Amino acid sequence: MDDSDLVSIQEARTLAHAASEAQIALAELTQAEIDSIVESMANAATQHAEALAKIAVDETGYGVAADKVQKNLFSSKQVYEFIKSIKTVGVVNELPERRVVEIAEPFGVVAAVVPSTNPTSTAIYKILIALKARCAVIVSPHPKAVRCITRTVQVMSDAAKNAGAPPGSIGWMKTVTLEGTQELMKHRDVSVILATGGMGLVRSAYSAGKPAYGVGPGNAPSYIESSADIKKAAKDIIIGKTFDNGVLCSSPNSIVVDESIEREVRLELVNCGAYFLNKDEIDKLGKVLVTHQRLPNQLLVGKTATYIAKEVGLTVPDETSVLIAPLEGVGRNYPLSIEKLCPVLSYYVVSDWREGCERCKEILRYGGMGHTMSIHSKDEQVILEFGLKKPASRICVNTPTTHGSVGLTTGLDPAMTLGCGGWGGNITSDNISPKHLLNIKRLAYELRPAVRSATLENSSAFKSLSSKANGSVTSSSLQSSTKPAQFGISANALTVRIDRFLKSHGYEPEKVNPPKKEVVQPKKQAPSPKASPVDFVSEEDVRVALKAGQKLLIGNRTIVTPAARELGEEKKVFIFE
Repeated sequence: MDDSDLVSIQEARTLAHAASEAQIALAELTQAEIDSIVESMANAATQHAEALAKIAVDETGYGVAADKVQKNLFSSKQVYEFIKSIKTVGVVNELPERRVVEIAEPFGVVAAVVPSTNPTSTAIYKILIALKARCAVIVSPHPKAVRCITRTVQVMSDAAKNAGAPPGSIGWMKTVTLEGTQELMKHRDVSVILATGGMGLVRSAYSAGKPAYGVGPGNAPSYIESSADIKKAAKDIIIGKTFDNGVLCSSPNSIVVDESIEREVRLELVNCGAYFLNKDEIDKLGKVLVTHQRLPNQLLVGKTATYIAKEVGLTVPDETSVLIAPLEGVGRNYPLSIEKLCPVLSYYVVSDWREGCERCKEILRYGGMGHTMSIHSKDEQVILEFGLKKPASRICVNTPTTHGSVGLTTGLDPAMTLGCGGWGGNITSDNISPKHLLNIKRLAYELRPAVRSATLENSSAFKSLSSKANGSVTSSSLQSSTKPAQFGISANALTVRIDRFLKSHGYEPEKVNPPKKEVVQPKKQAPSPKASPVDFVSEEDVRVALKAGQKLLIGNRTIVTPAARELGEEKKVFIFE
């Protein structure tokens, strides 16, 4: 552990202590006071939306400045409009027919971990929902986005302070290390964690011993059914994939299309700027874009399609917006079937919606369980079937997954943190809002009077017994009178009497020796041939092994995806060489 780690750990402790002091004062504020603070922060973030977006792109190299402006405004305006009328202080709900009154209390200090892909918009969103719930918040920036996240938090902290927020209500890590962030998440003064980032970070949040809202990875498929508005479907998918160069987890990663309309869909995609790769180009791109750990190459994340093509050594038209790779399957043999976080899409052709349904399940199982997908169709029955059968928490209908999942183009709660439920190892499948940062107390009035259960004094047996002995019954007489009578003799006593009678008449009972136990020698098993460890293990490989009741042999060189390692270790599927 070096000096920066020690500084970061101490900083986390100092911030947590200050936030816990502020939390006491925040909990006493009225709804009007809290609403004034939140409104002031939202207005300040709106005024700085463009400047913060430019800083984010300059520092991280990810995405498109104009799209980041839109995301910042989404957090500062649309999220604010949604949360501003939510009651978070005192009595928040009454249920007169059940005589229940609900009272809100703040959850406590929030540790907010902010990613590099959506740094400023996520910071704005998390600070707004935390303060709305009267929770002090400490922001831990991603190391690649410290400057832009710090500036965002400063803008909102100044606005909150001017509106009357207690000192220490909003804090942020200035010396950012993994050890410091872990210390923050585990600190006793922190009550809940809002974690957005990679699987390693999310697992760390869940293992911190605190309630945590973590976000799993996304690998969103977009299915185009034969009845769809083909032109709109193609346009929606390209818009969703190119928005901020595909860095949102809910960005579409695959297109699944019915065979009957495939040619029309391909033509519309090309009209929208898509470039279809041939087999050699797919292999070339896959070797550079996807690492040995089956993760997207950080040097290509959030870059344009033409930039990626040039870096890989492909020649594409200058107007290319998206690279599309037609694939035959999903899994480790098809590197481009993973989440890519850039304008690259995999492409599958299916016979009908039933096959499309199964293909979408495969894609979600390969790194996107519980997150998001979309369906483009006019057939309400098919749409409902997808809703019933898909392991996704958000199924966006006839709209881009990127915009629909966060509530920008749909009626979902506006949010930048999207739960993946039990499928993704998350505690909720909701879009996270201030409601998830509240403890709800309930006053519950009596509806039905309690009835005393039947007692011995009220029983007919007691009344019958009490009528004897001039109404006086002792506990001993009660026990003796209620004890069941025994009739006849026991089996053992009867056996002894019969043996005695036979012996007196010259008959000896036959002695029966107990049978000898046969000793079974264990069979010698022939030694099995030595198995070789597998090269790569995905989450789907672990699920297949579990279903078949098998173990997976892994060695030092085996590549295990984070989701696979988590599931495999939990279910004890792995055997180590």
